[in-house]
Amino acid sequence: MVFDALANPVLLGEAPATAERVNVGKRSKDHKLSQDETNDLLVTKAREGKRVVRLKGGDPYLFGRGAEEVAYLAKHGIACEVVPGITSGIAAPMTAGIPVTHREWASTVTFVTGHEDPTKNETAVDYRALAALISAGGTACIYMGVGRLGAISAELTRHGLKSDTPVAVVQWGATPRQRSVRSTLANAQADVEAAALGAPAIIVVGAVAGVNLPGLDFFTSRPLFGKRIVVTRTRQQASDLRRQLAALGAEVLEAPTIELVEPDAAAWQRVDAALAEVKSFDWLVFTSVNGVEAVADRLFLAGMDTRALAGVKIAAIGDAVADALLSRLRLSADLIPTRFVAESLAGELIAKHGVSGKRVLLLRADIARPALPVLLREAGAEVTELTVYQTRMPAALPEGVLTALRERNVDWITFTSSSTARNMVELLGEEKGLLEGVKLASIGAITSETMRELGLTVEVEATRADVPGLVAAIVGKIKG
Repeated sequence: MVFDALANPVLLGEAPATAERVNVGKRSKDHKLSQDETNDLLVTKAREGKRVVRLKGGDPYLFGRGAEEVAYLAKHGIACEVVPGITSGIAAPMTAGIPVTHREWASTVTFVTGHEDPTKNETAVDYRALAALISAGGTACIYMGVGRLGAISAELTRHGLKSDTPVAVVQWGATPRQRSVRSTLANAQADVEAAALGAPAIIVVGAVAGVNLPGLDFFTSRPLFGKRIVVTRTRQQASDLRRQLAALGAEVLEAPTIELVEPDAAAWQRVDAALAEVKSFDWLVFTSVNGVEAVADRLFLAGMDTRALAGVKIAAIGDAVADALLSRLRLSADLIPTRFVAESLAGELIAKHGVSGKRVLLLRADIARPALPVLLREAGAEVTELTVYQTRMPAALPEGVLTALRERNVDWITFTSSSTARNMVELLGEEKGLLEGVKLASIGAITSETMRELGLTVEVEATRADVPGLVAAIVGKIKG
């Protein structure tokens, strides 16, 4: 994947982990590769027999030099397919509540580069014509011009545009980092400087920049908009939480404090032996999505499928685990406790079904809490507890997360287990103080207890111990 500086990091995450990622981004005074070098890189990678994705921000043909790259590839005998995008000149104003056209205010829109100095003797932009278009009810969307906003405003004014013409500047449009300023041609530069807005930004000039209609703030009115939230789950588990937070407007930083690894060969042999005689068990108990995934994979490797589990009752500790059972094994759980903790699962299994003399197969992590097997054994069950995945602490936190914490630029950190909290504190070491002033969210009572033992302050605790419950707790706190 060959990507630009403004490519959405979320899209980079969609590529396989094994994919090579090459940053060729060009920002002001910081060019990773020249355009010629980028062109040659695309040809080189394609000729190596690799499938290459060229990821650009916005639309590749609008101030994106996409057409030049396609033509260069064709010249060297390499075919490609172009997927059109939504240019920032449309997307950024839209997510800031500004329609670039509207039948009451604007019937034309002009896309202009502001990269060049408008006061030089020769300019590719006809500012006289542009001012006339805006005066006649048009909209101008100016790219790469925030550093020359004062000169652009002066040039448009010099050519007859009224000083009170509405102007909006949208930085990091259509992303969780978006910020915007509404002003006028006369005051735009001062207002943008006061708000400390900079590149990348789109300048919108025209009547629509002053439009304020209900519903147009759909992007910025989301409850978590503008919040930067760190997710500490494993990379395998983070996607669901990240998606839910991002859908509500948050900028999500992933800081996995746990890594999942497979158990050793001897452990797998014990698991395979148990699955081979799984019908001799009365209950099969899952306490995590990872456990379901592991069992599904082992059954497949052994040449078995869901039919191997026929007649065995299944307990799942929560809705997410039950959903994984349905999606991976097409099985419905016979028991889902009202509270998604081991004590509740054991209590309801004992109270509702009776486990005395019953054989229970428990497949889970190597560091799982002992409460569940202990309670079941005390009630007379014969429990076979096997490890289907192991957890490890990574070597370090991602540098981007550490930088955000050091710059005091994190609003929330989420903890979804006791181990995520313990590992976060250990990974920070002497910098544990970076957590002070950051709101900490816990998925449930057990995690909260561990956090307090570590000297952390629990800002919110999910009423329902799952990802939706955790997200709801954060939203509820913000809304007050």
